[in-house]
Amino acid sequence: MKIACWILAIVALVYVTTMIGLTWVQRTLLYFPVQETMTPAAAGFPKAEVLHIETADKENLVAWYVPAESGKMLFLYFQGNGGGLSDRVERFIPMTEDGRGLLAVAYRSYFGSTGTATEAGLHLDADAAYAEAIKLGYTPDRIVVVGESLGTGVAVALAAQKPVAALILDSPYTSTLDVASATYWMFPLRLLMWDQYHSDKLIGKIHVPVLIAHGMHDEMIPLRFGKALFDLANEPKTLIEVPGAGHVMLGKPEVWQKVVQWLDANVHPANAIRSSSQDR
Repeated sequence: MKIACWILAIVALVYVTTMIGLTWVQRTLLYFPVQETMTPAAAGFPKAEVLHIETADKENLVAWYVPAESGKMLFLYFQGNGGGLSDRVERFIPMTEDGRGLLAVAYRSYFGSTGTATEAGLHLDADAAYAEAIKLGYTPDRIVVVGESLGTGVAVALAAQKPVAALILDSPYTSTLDVASATYWMFPLRLLMWDQYHSDKLIGKIHVPVLIAHGMHDEMIPLRFGKALFDLANEPKTLIEVPGAGHVMLGKPEVWQKVVQWLDANVHPANAIRSSSQDR
């Protein structure tokens, strides 16, 4: 009996210690910012210029901006949890072909931006990026919000509260709580997790065209989470399931071609863009 009690005590101690440790370091498991900065030209994207955007709580964000030609849309892009803007050049290049514009923001603590990454902070970053797009002269019906991986939670929250033309989600989730719970099911994460990004509670507030692209063999955010979010979204909505593919899809030419076709069929802005290039 004493041996059994000792075993139970050791197991309980290990459990509690592990739970406390995970709670303490949870944001280092969620955010992987790259501090090193790089100019767009050095990254192979010379058409972009660097902007500095101030948030409501006075953080300074680095952003890359490609003005849209008159009559073209602007992609407001929110990246995943790792790397920086330079790591996404291969997807930015096709996104800005044919005169489409791009405003991609580096979250606080990422890629030269100040501050510390938190869910509340990233939402302030998104608000600041949206305000910058409006300041640059883009009307909401020209703004297409794009979220990648972790950034899908940022994108959904923004589109749920701001008028936009459409929403594109690459490898999304219902909530980061759901994704984490699939791995750490033995811990009460609902009580312990600080940044839960509940897209499942917000997607129903969005009434513009929604497109979700998800790899069928995604091991980081399994397809079931993207499909569950898709089921909660309002029409019109489109789901692109990519056979044999893993995490993040928009960099694949065959997927991006489908996205462009979807945009042409579903997004028809009524107003003209006044891009910064026209203002100069």
